[in-house]
Amino acid sequence: MTDKNDKPEATTQELQIQVPPEVQRGVYANQMFSTHTQEEFILDFILASQPAAIVNARVIISPTHAKRIVAALQENINNYEAHFGEIAQINPMAPSDTVRH
Repeated sequence: MTDKNDKPEATTQELQIQVPPEVQRGVYANQMFSTHTQEEFILDFILASQPAAIVNARVIISPTHAKRIVAALQENINNYEAHFGEIAQINPMAPSDTVRH
C-alpha cells in the first residue's frame, strides 16, 4: 500500500532534438520586444539597423514556459559571468554619423 502523501517518482524520458538545416544557421537579433495576453507571451526578436528594424523571429510561449526560460537564462548568465566576468550593462545608441546614399 502507498501512503496518499507519497508522490510518484518522476520518470525521465530522453528527447531527441532535431534542428532542420534552415534553422541551424540561426538568426541574429540585437533587440527584443515582448508582449503578453492571459494565455501567452509573444517574443519578437528584432534586427535593428539604420534606417529600419525587422522582426526576424517570433516565438509564442505559455506563461509557465516563459518563467522557465527566464530561470534558464539567469542560470546561464550566472555561469557565463563566473567564467568570463561580469557582463557590462550598456545603453545601445544608433550611430549619429550614418551616411546615406
